[in-house]
Amino acid sequence: MKIFNLIILILLSLFASNVNAQKTPFNKDLIPQPVFEEKPELVDLYWKAWELAYNHIREQEGIFQSPYMDEALWDDTIWIWDTEFMVLFCKYAPELFPGIESLNNFYESILNSKSSSLKIQHPDNPPFFAWVESDYYNFTNDKSHLITLIKENQFLQRHYDWFESLKPGMKLHFNHAGILLEKKEKGYKWGGIQSGMDNTPRGRKKQHQILWVDALAQQALSALYISRLAELIKDKKTALLFKKEYTKKRKLLNKYYWDKTDGFYYDILETDTSFVKVRTPASYWVMLAEVPDKAQAKKLLEYANDPMEFGGKYPWPTVSRRDKDFNDKYGDYWKGSIWVPTAYMATKALEKYGFYDVADKNAYNLLLLMSETYQTYQPATIWECYNPSKPEPSQRVYGSNLEVVRPDFCGWSALAPISMFIENVLGFHYVNAQTKTVEWRKYRKGTYGIKNLRFGDVRTDIMAYNTHIEVVSNAEYILKINNVKHKIKEGIQHIKL
Repeated sequence: MKIFNLIILILLSLFASNVNAQKTPFNKDLIPQPVFEEKPELVDLYWKAWELAYNHIREQEGIFQSPYMDEALWDDTIWIWDTEFMVLFCKYAPELFPGIESLNNFYESILNSKSSSLKIQHPDNPPFFAWVESDYYNFTNDKSHLITLIKENQFLQRHYDWFESLKPGMKLHFNHAGILLEKKEKGYKWGGIQSGMDNTPRGRKKQHQILWVDALAQQALSALYISRLAELIKDKKTALLFKKEYTKKRKLLNKYYWDKTDGFYYDILETDTSFVKVRTPASYWVMLAEVPDKAQAKKLLEYANDPMEFGGKYPWPTVSRRDKDFNDKYGDYWKGSIWVPTAYMATKALEKYGFYDVADKNAYNLLLLMSETYQTYQPATIWECYNPSKPEPSQRVYGSNLEVVRPDFCGWSALAPISMFIENVLGFHYVNAQTKTVEWRKYRKGTYGIKNLRFGDVRTDIMAYNTHIEVVSNAEYILKINNVKHKIKEGIQHIKL
């Protein structure tokens, strides 16, 4: 009888755990609803991305934040930069997708030494929490979160300092892969895998002798946004401190990493600061951090627009098409494949300097590549990365063997079908809940727009019927259409362009 009761208890326990693991049903009413009559297949891809991302919401015991966003690889492991990028599409549906909350699994484990059943694969992954937190804040206007983040827990400042203190071979209190980051006088040593660009040709055969341009740029980016967020909550001391940190790193980037001859930011050798000339989108982290002046930015724009570099029909390959290691046939992971996260980052970098035409064109071409792959390649899904020469997923080269990259990777590959579609194709490139503003680059004809866009307390539909605009809103806000302000009132409003 005791054994029978024990079995019953175990079965009830298993049943209860399964019940607890059930998620709220996928509800499209909580998600923005795009309309794009010109290419409705991009709307289909949009919903596929949300569906796949929803399937990668995980619940697990023994972690600080559950549910959390999973990167679509291993259930017992999380990656810093995957999760950071996922926040940038979760912002559009925060009631369904725990994007910003998922960052707590890093903050608490790394900075507060809390135990977790999740493994943080690379503690020295790219550190751009502050940029992501700022972007998310634009959608929420939640100052209480910023106060907790910066004043009370000081997570962003502490992570910045912690990243600065890392040494190769350090062992932390949780399971992780090897750390290679090391701060030097003029930048940081790092590794391809730790940087996220696993088999990148950067550094050629001297990869462990170079100072990585993106590591320095990402810390500059963090300092810039920590300062800005601190200003928002009137923490003047923190704002001033990180302005100084930003200025130091900006000067280093322009003094040592900028090649005037080529007009590009390169990795450098630590020994003599000579340039290691492998052009990749990693250099656009410098642009995102607002380091270049206008003349330098125009040079970077030229590379972004050049079909033999990062532009063309299949934009943002992860190494220049002119590079000797560029793999045009298969992509071979980070030797030329098109990865959505670096494409998204570089797109936002171009926008910082007002280069919307090229940013939007490249984004549109990337979405066409993903959509055509979705329609013609089986299985019909969204992939980890894409072939740089045809509508197919990339293949990883292992000697004489080939391996197709991972399917259903939403994960960060949802960034293009969701965020780039809304921001760069439909044109709603900037939303700010604090100022109650939506900026719309309306450069297309026909019927298109977005319904159920949410920011702060505002819920709005914005639709274009050629030159006639119809807006429905539950609250007042400012809609800028091609830089012209329109005061939107509660209810239905019509605008004739």
